[in-house]
Amino acid sequence: MKNVLVLCTGNSCRSQMAHGYLEHFAQKKASIYSAGIETHGVNPKAVAIMKLDNVDISKNTSNNVSEYLDIDFDFIITVCDHAYENCPYIPSKNAKRIHQNFFDPSKVIGSEEQVFNAFRKARAQLKDFCKNFIETELR
Repeated sequence: MKNVLVLCTGNSCRSQMAHGYLEHFAQKKASIYSAGIETHGVNPKAVAIMKLDNVDISKNTSNNVSEYLDIDFDFIITVCDHAYENCPYIPSKNAKRIHQNFFDPSKVIGSEEQVFNAFRKARAQLKDFCKNFIETELR
């Protein structure tokens, strides 16, 4: 079984949504972990938007990357430029590193509808990325 780590700055939103989709699409072909270079708690809006797509991340926790230094990852995916540029060294032997910057919907300021649409847009982008990752890397 492959080990996949998804990294973001605070492990609250983008990495949590990616974690949910990777688990959903992998269907037990991989162990999925998510972490941040900081921990900000799981964003309730991320939980809510994922629930609308029948993916439950409500029991996920916000973890620091240092908690996973003993795991040998096959893939390390960064989903924001800040984590990509600032993540400490992760001692995985042959990890394939993949980077894709996704905008942070938690930074959107506006009406409830504007914020909802930002989370929906991020969810759609992350869903497509995760589905493609599973289809190409975990056939």
